[in-house]
Amino acid sequence: MLHTRIFTFNPLETNCTVAWREGSKTCMVADPGMFTLDSKAALVNFLADNGLAPDAILLTHGHFDHAMGVKMLLEQFPGVPVYMCALDKEILEAGPAVMAGRERVNSSRTDFPFVDVADGMVVQSGGASWKAILTPGHTPGGVCWWCESDSLLLSGDTLFAGSIGRSDLMGGDYDVLMKSLLERVMVLPGDTDVIPGHGQPTSIARESASNPFLQPFNEEDSAWWEQNGIPIKG
Repeated sequence: MLHTRIFTFNPLETNCTVAWREGSKTCMVADPGMFTLDSKAALVNFLADNGLAPDAILLTHGHFDHAMGVKMLLEQFPGVPVYMCALDKEILEAGPAVMAGRERVNSSRTDFPFVDVADGMVVQSGGASWKAILTPGHTPGGVCWWCESDSLLLSGDTLFAGSIGRSDLMGGDYDVLMKSLLERVMVLPGDTDVIPGHGQPTSIARESASNPFLQPFNEEDSAWWEQNGIPIKG
């Protein structure tokens, strides 16, 4: 059984997910967005209380609110590998300036080493296998992490409960985002649980049926239109 614990960090309420297999002494930490010592303590104390130590840090993308706690975590657990798609390196270094429209800020909290993530890469962490599904659009290097054996997807800011990621920030592209969603995310099994980068967990089935950003594409099969046509008067 895979256990998960979601922390919500920083003013942007970013979800940081800890996942570990029953009986495992190691865990996976995704998107550690801690800004303060208190938030760092909340995560570190939870790990200590449960006898866990991270053996991988997975980033869904390079936005500062998802990555600003990485160095804090590495101070406590040095040598843990960090996984992020290198296409987001510039966004990571830009930090809060990406959203504020200002000049670049001091990147001292984002100069950690990381392993470049390729599509289909599998990371073993916390007793589970996490497959990287590259989903550009919100950022050029967006990644969803899929634990197929336990039907769990960490969707970052690609897919939310009832919404999708914004595409108006540095490196964003709406058409690319929709292509990622329709061809890479929504094709996963409907019973896949989804932990997004912000907000409440959901599932692929729920979003397929009710997400307003995806509904215009839930049309009848093209064969139906070929057989029945569209009645035109006049």
